[in-house]
Amino acid sequence: MNLADEINKNSSLLGNDRNCKVWAIGGGKGGVGKSLVTANTSICLALMGYKVVTVDLDLGGANMHTCLGIPIPEKTLSDYISKKVSSIKDLVVPTPIKNLQIISGAQDDLGIANLKQMHKNKILSKLNELDADYVLLDLGAGTTYNTLDFFISADKGMLVILPEPTSIENTYRFIKSVYHRRLKMIEDLLDIQPLINQAMNSKISTPQSTPVDLIKRVIDINPTMGMKLQAEIAKFKPKIIMNQVRGQNDIDIGFSIQSVCKRYFGIDIDYAGYLDYDPAVWQSVKKRKPLLMEFPNSKLVNNFDKIVHKLIQMD
Repeated sequence: MNLADEINKNSSLLGNDRNCKVWAIGGGKGGVGKSLVTANTSICLALMGYKVVTVDLDLGGANMHTCLGIPIPEKTLSDYISKKVSSIKDLVVPTPIKNLQIISGAQDDLGIANLKQMHKNKILSKLNELDADYVLLDLGAGTTYNTLDFFISADKGMLVILPEPTSIENTYRFIKSVYHRRLKMIEDLLDIQPLINQAMNSKISTPQSTPVDLIKRVIDINPTMGMKLQAEIAKFKPKIIMNQVRGQNDIDIGFSIQSVCKRYFGIDIDYAGYLDYDPAVWQSVKKRKPLLMEFPNSKLVNNFDKIVHKLIQMD
């Protein structure tokens, strides 16, 4: 089975007839606040009356249980992969928050961080069996194929960014990687893969041979193929959330990222919102209590409320 076949299969595993919405939260590097965003977005949705299951897919460093204030669950994804439990529903654990449940990532098997394709498919294909309105996937950092494929397979993919050069650079790298892998999944585009690879290997500061230039070149060579490429690119609309902002300049970084991605990739990125810097974050982590529940007067409560309502409207 070639890569296109694998990813086509992977992409179709969730299907359009699923009962729940799947949101994936990722980021270009560790420490940007992915788990914080996943946990508190889950809480917001649950408090709004939606049934939510949060799945910890940071397989090399699962800690979502800590963010939600519960002990390490006895059964984790490693038990499902190793067939110690037969159904993914057997992994669901309640949290102190009404309507919110969790599936924990592996705690005892380092090898699960490098999932085989069949194991990844096994997880994706069964998410629809969960009794939930929303399933949130907390992804690991970086651009491993596991992370990229989980991000691609979701209904909505969100990237958490810090207003720092390293985080911004890694965000562009993540977008470029997921963009490239997504194009590889389109069987109709196999004939132009050399052109795609050339464009995706160009530096973001290079004015020639960019993904935007790729579309123009393909349209010139084969208008029909070019239109297919353009249509697929139009479907890719990741969302970005700026975390730990301390002023308007930090907020504006999100708009700058939007502009660069439009100019370089030719894609429309949605700026879902920003989260103010608040010392309550590390205090909640230290206490092992959910931020929104432990500090209901934090300005982050309003931040998350705006972001979640905007994300729901985007559905």
